[in-house]
Amino acid sequence: MADPKGFLTTGREVAQTRPAGERVKDWNEVYVPGSLLPIISKQAGRCMDCGIPFCHNGCPLGNLIPEWNDYAYREDWTAASERLHATNNFPEFTGRLCPAPCESACVLGINQPAVTIKNVEVSIIDQAWDRGDVTPQPPERLSGKTVAVIGSGPAGLAAAQQLTRAGHTVAVYERADRIGGLLRYGIPEFKMEKSHINRRIEQMRAEGTKFRTETEIGRDIDAAKLRRRYDAVVIAAGATVSRDLPVPGRELNGVHYAMEYLPLANKVQEGDLTVSPITAEGKHVVVIGGGDTGADCVGTAHRQGALSVTQLEIMPRPGEERNSNQPWPTFPMLYKVTSAHEEGGERVYSVSTTHFEGDEDGNVQALHLVEVEFKDGKLEQKSGTERVIPAQLVTLAMGFTGTDQANGLVQQFGLELDERGNIARDQDYATNVDGVFVAGDAGRGQSLIVWAIAEGRSAARGVDRFLTGASALPAPIRPTDRALTV
Repeated sequence: MADPKGFLTTGREVAQTRPAGERVKDWNEVYVPGSLLPIISKQAGRCMDCGIPFCHNGCPLGNLIPEWNDYAYREDWTAASERLHATNNFPEFTGRLCPAPCESACVLGINQPAVTIKNVEVSIIDQAWDRGDVTPQPPERLSGKTVAVIGSGPAGLAAAQQLTRAGHTVAVYERADRIGGLLRYGIPEFKMEKSHINRRIEQMRAEGTKFRTETEIGRDIDAAKLRRRYDAVVIAAGATVSRDLPVPGRELNGVHYAMEYLPLANKVQEGDLTVSPITAEGKHVVVIGGGDTGADCVGTAHRQGALSVTQLEIMPRPGEERNSNQPWPTFPMLYKVTSAHEEGGERVYSVSTTHFEGDEDGNVQALHLVEVEFKDGKLEQKSGTERVIPAQLVTLAMGFTGTDQANGLVQQFGLELDERGNIARDQDYATNVDGVFVAGDAGRGQSLIVWAIAEGRSAARGVDRFLTGASALPAPIRPTDRALTV
């Protein structure tokens, strides 16, 4: 145990963010550089080294949290990094982007603020990079087997790195012009600077992983031909079909999916564009959807100079404390104020969009909404609550419905789907097509980054066993495992 009295003598303290008025003027990460290091050892010392560490149950990766907390408390950063990487290929991604279900399951969280597990994680990995502890780990020998990985998001990258290190020759196919999937073009720079992805890609290249960008399986390469070319295939194409809002006026100019809006802003930061073709500058912006993607749109609109930003959510406003029907150690639905919300804007709950209103040129100008409530398990509109708000840019951030089938990948492979429309797989992540596996949101449905990495690692074990007859690779979760919720 790090500090036997740490949880009694030290209060919870989290990473310090830069002033909102300052950070909206740039696209750098919102946190004050170096602000964690002076406090993180004491924060790690709050870990109680529980006999049954429920943080393990909250984390699908099975992160060895009490162990690396102890090393961080003692400032043994090399040992902490080794324990961190034992279960997670990319802790700098999860440490910045994961909503930390491990903290919701922290035993200390029963009656005190939980350990800042996420902050400790990101401190360890940042120290590891700074100290040169993160190095390529090429295999000692090659198996002679080849694997294609379709998709370069967290699931695809995790599977590729595991299989490369197992000795297989791996090529990752990505339809975008850069590697990273939604990490690259769906996550704004202010949440995670893309330099973190770039140095991981260089590490993977040094280990032997090959990358093929601007190549969409199903359109550029026939899926069946790809299967014949490789000994095994891993589909990690994500759940990229955005949920639509079929109301009158949806066709107006200025109404866009979040995944049309956010990638263009990131391309400006990559230097591909000078100005985004879809910009919030000088406009009244409405974001439909109250989740993390919606918050990303809010923060992006602030930085582009929006005149106003309003975020709409159809569900009621969550409480700030756990409800009795969401007891520890489940992941509770709480009112969350992200860095983007700290920067301004209005959040409106329990409302539904009825239609959009445009001008004579076909550009959206206003959004009509109505308050809603649940009655007998059904969502009903409240009479007399209709109102209109200005909207010259609307982003739809209402989640995703499944993997892309329009490109022909599913049909060309001949894949079976489950009852939810995801690609079906067995306990080894294998599909109905021999040698074809699926990992991440393409098989699970829309989920969290930590589940994607866990699935990539688990699918890699299934592939390795298929290719060699046995595998020493870890498999932290089964395809049927679900988050710790009620």
